[in-house]
Amino acid sequence: MIINRPTYLQKLISSRHNGMIKIVTGVRRCGKSFLLSDLYAEWLKSQGVEDDHIININLEDRRNKYLRDPDVLLGYIDSKITDKKDYYVMIDEIQHVPEFEDVLNSYLHIKNVDVYVTGSNARFLSKDVITTFRGRGYEIKVHPLSFSEYYPVSGLSMTNALNHYLLFGGLPQVVLLDTDEQKSEFLKSLMEHTYKKDIVDRYKIRNTEVLDELLNVLASSIGGLTNPTKLANSFESVKHEKVGNKTISSYIEYLCDSFIMERASRYDIKGKKYIESPFKYYFIDEGLRNARLNFRQPEFNHLLENLIYNELRIMGFNVDVGVVPIQRRTEDDRRVRVQLEVDFVCNLGSKRYYIQSAYRMPDEEKFRQEEASLRNIDDSFKKIIIVGEETPIIRTEAGTTIMSIYDFLLKENSLEQ
Repeated sequence: MIINRPTYLQKLISSRHNGMIKIVTGVRRCGKSFLLSDLYAEWLKSQGVEDDHIININLEDRRNKYLRDPDVLLGYIDSKITDKKDYYVMIDEIQHVPEFEDVLNSYLHIKNVDVYVTGSNARFLSKDVITTFRGRGYEIKVHPLSFSEYYPVSGLSMTNALNHYLLFGGLPQVVLLDTDEQKSEFLKSLMEHTYKKDIVDRYKIRNTEVLDELLNVLASSIGGLTNPTKLANSFESVKHEKVGNKTISSYIEYLCDSFIMERASRYDIKGKKYIESPFKYYFIDEGLRNARLNFRQPEFNHLLENLIYNELRIMGFNVDVGVVPIQRRTEDDRRVRVQLEVDFVCNLGSKRYYIQSAYRMPDEEKFRQEEASLRNIDDSFKKIIIVGEETPIIRTEAGTTIMSIYDFLLKENSLEQ
């Protein structure tokens, strides 16, 4: 079965011959290699590019081990470029090559050579991309399958597809497995023997028990506010183990740099400033989060929030957690300052949306609770409540849009509905 990735394919197409090295990043097994070497290569051929003008090199293939030598790789690519027509060089798992930066930068001045690379987490992390290519690298970050990519190939009804997606996530290989048991075992093995091992090997972590427990705590508290100090205190009180703030902070940074998790900062909407701490952390894939906890704590309300965050990031938004300070009167008529939370403040260019995630809104009281923070925002940007069940799109008296998770995930330009 072929799973198409139209959004990322279009990004590759639009970046063709932009004078930069295209760097396809993302968590392992999210489909980077297939996107580049299969989907994009086939598109190039459909545009008349000849097979021998697509130089496809998989450095994880044992037969290509000799090409891990930078000078040999450079000579091999040079030998394939025999005329003035456009060539497309695609190198999978470039991190296997020492000094790969010099190899790739050697082609920046050759106008008929367009270079694309993928790299896995063991070395090729997001921060490396910023510095490695001297400002001439163009990053395309690939996520696991979005729900709109997953649903057509799932073979399930819309409701069942969403439930399965929240449980097992959207890694392409997981989607193609037949049984729930196969999916769960694959995800648990992937989390333990691929993702965690990458981090342990890269950063030479000796006390892996701390990393294990940190992963468990973060997986258990998605959507909750936390910081390294709070986590360190938790280690000391629950595990009776003293772990420094710096260690916790470093481990979280490793997880984020490896694309396993992302951090959302808090933003004071009225004061128009960021709040230094605490933060929220979201897993890049819901299935990985559940696998880390051995599928014991599905907690679909928190998984829905994680899903909405990931979808907003796939859409290209910068996503923060909003804080709305207000004054309230107590029963004894004292004025007190309280902070209301907006789940997501989403920015993309001149666009901004305020979004609340509500797994269920069974009554008026729950609705008022969800809308309270939105009603206290004074600007004119759109305010949306996304509900985890089927509901028509409606607008409240205060101008808030209420839509179902299905409309949000499946309708084109859903936030404009």
